[in-house]
Amino acid sequence: MGWESLFSVMLAAAVPMAVPLLLVALGEMFDQRAGLFNLGAEGIMMMGAFAAFFIDLKFHMPWLGLAAALAVGALLGLLLGLVCITFKARQGIAGIGLYMLGWGISGTLFRVYVGGPTPVTGIPALRLDLLRSVPWVGSVLATLSPMDYVAFALIPLSSYLLFRTSWGLKVRAVGTTPRAADTLGIDVSRVRYQCVILAGAFAGLAGAYLSVCSARMFADNITAGRGFIAVALVYFGRWSPWGVAGGAVLFSIAAAAQRLIQFYGIKFPYELALIVPYVLVILVLALSPNRRRVEPAALGKAYDRENRG
Repeated sequence: MGWESLFSVMLAAAVPMAVPLLLVALGEMFDQRAGLFNLGAEGIMMMGAFAAFFIDLKFHMPWLGLAAALAVGALLGLLLGLVCITFKARQGIAGIGLYMLGWGISGTLFRVYVGGPTPVTGIPALRLDLLRSVPWVGSVLATLSPMDYVAFALIPLSSYLLFRTSWGLKVRAVGTTPRAADTLGIDVSRVRYQCVILAGAFAGLAGAYLSVCSARMFADNITAGRGFIAVALVYFGRWSPWGVAGGAVLFSIAAAAQRLIQFYGIKFPYELALIVPYVLVILVLALSPNRRRVEPAALGKAYDRENRG
């Protein structure tokens, strides 16, 4: 197998892994930029995955399933906002609670109304033969899902929203100095609600991608920890859309490489191959110099305009 063919095979395996990570991590980036820390993304993904799968199963309308996943994710994001922004609960505990809630409800609904592994039609891949002539990546670009293109288009769009709009400036101000933002007339709670709802919608869409675009089925562990990995990728990418995207792609290429090692029977310890992607993320996080960190100063801190202590 030539280098071009090997690259194409690895890219074809990496893209379906990167897209759900990218979607949920972009949403989590907006969340954290506004000062909210969401460990419940995994539960939202599970609910989004089930909602999209169930609608596709019953009505054979996968696009409607994606819309339902967006709505479910947004509602769960709103719930998290109610708990953390209005009631000022500890964000880490609330996130874990949301994770358990989403995991439990989706699993229960699946067992009650479906019962076992059932395939769905899902959203088919595109057939863009004009792109096949593109060197190295043409065969992959020509057969991607529409959602793959949507996910990667969200990278520059997110960057534009965050760094080139007044709304993005408000988000960054609220996540850095919420009291100063408040004195300038910015509604801190409103901006944080907007971000947590947006992040929930992205996480729901990421789960839907897994069930109707990638696996085309639902299972109890379909998310496989991607929601928690996405939180690490936000730190990895320094709260920047392009950095987050780079982390998602790097992690997915490493994960695809370990699968190809097993598939082609290359003599390499199976256990080491499995942990390579996770070790890679940990090493990058650990070795990155602290002076380059741009962590939002108010991340994880509830804001109370009446308390100036």
